[in-house]
Amino acid sequence: MTDDLSAVFSLVSMAVLFGSALGYAAVKFATDDDPIADQVDALLPQTQCGQCGHPGCRPYAEAVANDEDEINKCIPGGEDTIHAMADLLGKDFIPLDAEESDVVDVPMVAYIREDECIGCTKCIQACPMDAILGAAKQMHTVIVDECTGCDLCVEPCPVDCIDIIPEKVTHTTWAWPQPDGVGITPGQLIPVRNIA
Repeated sequence: MTDDLSAVFSLVSMAVLFGSALGYAAVKFATDDDPIADQVDALLPQTQCGQCGHPGCRPYAEAVANDEDEINKCIPGGEDTIHAMADLLGKDFIPLDAEESDVVDVPMVAYIREDECIGCTKCIQACPMDAILGAAKQMHTVIVDECTGCDLCVEPCPVDCIDIIPEKVTHTTWAWPQPDGVGITPGQLIPVRNIA
């Protein structure tokens, strides 16, 4: 009977010891996860391009979640990302940052003029999305489905053979252009003229 009690006492002692160690580790090595920043980060395109003024998408998401920066700085994400962040955070939509007024609302992609490419691999190293395919001293090409048009590959190119062009319109991406100032929000009534 005493052997049974000593075994139970040993197990309880070990459980208390390990529980205390785990509790201490949970407090000592705790991370400051912000669920709002996680949700904002999930909306961003993860290009890590730095065009928003932050070193990557996660720092920008944290700044937006803490009201330290506006929701309209993500150029690769465009207006779709701004709308999604506005809906998530309960804020009003703000057009893309005015400093980037030359940015159009058409998806852009990088295009390498392959006959001019010298295969230096500098564009591959600069691409945050791994959207450029090629090898040293061989021509490179862009995987259009992976490219976000962030233009980080343009500056490092020593022969200036990379252009940022509008994404090619296909039957799956084409849509009727919407006239300026026209849009129907959910619940909005559409005025109908009586032609009689």
